[in-house]
Amino acid sequence: MILTEDRLQDLLDKSLAELPHGTEWAVTLEGSIAEGFGNPSSDIDFLLVGRSDDDLPTMPSLLFVDGRRVEIRTRSVRQLADQLRAVEEGAERPGRLSEDLLNRCQRVLHSHPLRGHALVEEVKAMLPVERFRRITADWWAHRARQSLRHAMALLCLGASDEAVDWTRAGLVQTVKSWAAGLGETYLEPKWLSMQLDRTGRTDIRDRYWELETAAPRPGDADAAQDHLTACLAFAEDLGLSGVPRRPERLTVERVAGVTTWQTGERVHVIRGRRDVFALGHDAGAVWRSLVLGRPLPRVRATAADTGVADPGRLLAAFLRYGLIRLAWKGGGTVTPALPLAAPPGPVTPPPSTAQPLLSVRGAAVGGPRAIDLMPLPADRFAAAAMALVWSNVVVENAVEDVTGALQRGQWRVAELTARRAVHAALRGLFSAHGVHPLPADSDLVRRTDLLPPVTAPIGAHAGELLRRGVDSAEDGDALLAELRSYIALVRGAVGADSFPLSFDSADTWRATLQLGHDWLRVGAHLGAELPIEEARDLLAGQGAQPHQAL
Repeated sequence: MILTEDRLQDLLDKSLAELPHGTEWAVTLEGSIAEGFGNPSSDIDFLLVGRSDDDLPTMPSLLFVDGRRVEIRTRSVRQLADQLRAVEEGAERPGRLSEDLLNRCQRVLHSHPLRGHALVEEVKAMLPVERFRRITADWWAHRARQSLRHAMALLCLGASDEAVDWTRAGLVQTVKSWAAGLGETYLEPKWLSMQLDRTGRTDIRDRYWELETAAPRPGDADAAQDHLTACLAFAEDLGLSGVPRRPERLTVERVAGVTTWQTGERVHVIRGRRDVFALGHDAGAVWRSLVLGRPLPRVRATAADTGVADPGRLLAAFLRYGLIRLAWKGGGTVTPALPLAAPPGPVTPPPSTAQPLLSVRGAAVGGPRAIDLMPLPADRFAAAAMALVWSNVVVENAVEDVTGALQRGQWRVAELTARRAVHAALRGLFSAHGVHPLPADSDLVRRTDLLPPVTAPIGAHAGELLRRGVDSAEDGDALLAELRSYIALVRGAVGADSFPLSFDSADTWRATLQLGHDWLRVGAHLGAELPIEEARDLLAGQGAQPHQAL
């Protein structure tokens, strides 16, 4: 160690003097200095072990003693026994063993007793060091397999730069597994050079560093392939099994809770009943080409048949966002992970900034290759979309009623029905921007400050129409013309300018029902509030009206 026994005892005395008195502790030094590593900047990590069964805090106390940073952790014998037992019980499934748990146990088992030696050794005896070596080696081996399989997949998808990074991760994990089998179980990779030196195997050490420094430059796909092949050969020489150079063993599989919903040409993918991803034209074409359960190279080839350029990048994005998963034939899901990093799992990108968010034909997207996350949860997304469609149906009905009232000279009826059309169009405008639940109709004009400034003219126009009266045929004609102009303005702003003239003919009504049905399916799946009770019948009839002759 870089510190003498006397120096450690002195630091311990001064540290204990700053802690509350009254508890008898066994004390052991853990961490990099106890392992024989460390430098003048390394922490002094003291673990205080008590006989009690209490749940002692996990968070350390940080002290500054004689110019050194000292961390004091406390653990009861029961807590340590529980941790060591959990490692032993989890050994059969190394992929599920927590890195934090393994690290805590490793630090205890390789610690240097300073006081209460008998108690410290009693704790260590709960998990023999040879057994712990095997568990740690298996844990690293599992991670190495996952990283190298993931690198193989990324190369298949044309993401060579990402593949190089995961190849390097797999290389580190492979050699850490090998070193752990020789007793070098310290988890942090930063001391790997010293660990390799201590194994005495200069041939392994030198080959590792040769591969580590030979990682190709960005953009060189051929070199990335060669590097992965060399690392796989090295891994095999070190005894790592389960990673032959056979990408066809990788299959594309369904992810639980991921569903697909299409409205018009827009494909929406819902993840975990919460997150909605809207796919641009190219991304949607690649998504629709997927046949789950097929080998990855075949899936990529099928995606290429869509005519979309570089479809592998889109498949890699689907994988990154957790919309699909990869499995290794006979080896389960591929779940790569890095030490001391964020936990593995799907990435959630920043929400889309497109405005408005919704149109009657689907969510707005940023481009043909977009895989955009909607900035509102799935149930609100579906409810807002259904409200958008229904508001347009109400607008169509109201305009028809205004026209009929004006033909009969029913000025007050036309006045009130026009206001209904104005409010319904505003509800569509708010819904298209993801506002749900909606403000009351009487408050809609005042709440346009919730929307982007570009919509201000629509709000002003709505306010003018709501104040208009009708006392003559001339007033009525002018109101109807302005109402149609206002509706066109709103629909143009929310992508509903192609909305069917619902009550014009049987064909336009059928088109309206089909459009509504597309969104109702999403809403019903998510348990979102339906816009009207009749919508349940439309859903049950799969988009057809209930009293239709067969």
